[in-house]
Amino acid sequence: MVFGFGTGCLLVAADESKQRVQVTNTQHMDLPAGGTVRLKNSTGDLTVEGWDQLAVEITTVKSTKAEYASAEREKASHGLDRVQVTAQRQGDELVITTDFPRHEGFLPSSPLGAHFDLDCRIKVPRNARLIVDHDVGEVLFDDVTGDIHATALQGGITLHLPEVGQYAIDAKSDFGIVFSDFPGSAKRRWWAVGHQFTQTSQAPHRLYLREGYGDIIILKTRAPKPSEGPSPAPREGL
Repeated sequence: MVFGFGTGCLLVAADESKQRVQVTNTQHMDLPAGGTVRLKNSTGDLTVEGWDQLAVEITTVKSTKAEYASAEREKASHGLDRVQVTAQRQGDELVITTDFPRHEGFLPSSPLGAHFDLDCRIKVPRNARLIVDHDVGEVLFDDVTGDIHATALQGGITLHLPEVGQYAIDAKSDFGIVFSDFPGSAKRRWWAVGHQFTQTSQAPHRLYLREGYGDIIILKTRAPKPSEGPSPAPREGL
């Protein structure tokens, strides 16, 4: 009987489903017209999206890479508390800083080998100036019209920009390609594995983009044509 009871407990424990632990948080901060949003030490998947409000909305989703049984999830959740995304206004500039545990054997500022995933979605005024210092992960800029200064270590940078925009572009990838829907000059770097793209016109907006390992993709977002309404019904007898 004792053996049977013990075996039953083991089977229940084995059948218990394990899950990744996830924590979501949203912050709101005001930003004046023409202000600057600066991201320091960001990591994971980052999306910066333009909208029509004079404010910044920061939504973060932190997840464990491993799965945990119910008895272990609270402890894992406390571990995610060590990953912090904070925002602070400094005049006309909003500074968003990411801090996370470091791991021995990697660069001091790098999350390579980290035991967490971070997905950060930030909504900003469309004409805000953006300065992004990103580590590892994909970076996406969507429907923003201000100047962009973005550097990333690994993952790739993608921009969806209004087709009517005019940009002076300086984009380079050490190990990857640079593709642009906007006109400019492209060439391989001297060691044949890097790529760069430039547009040196006196455009009203500037794009400065640097990628270590990954591609830089600059795409035009084409505005939908206005609806012309339904065609008039044919007149009877014609």
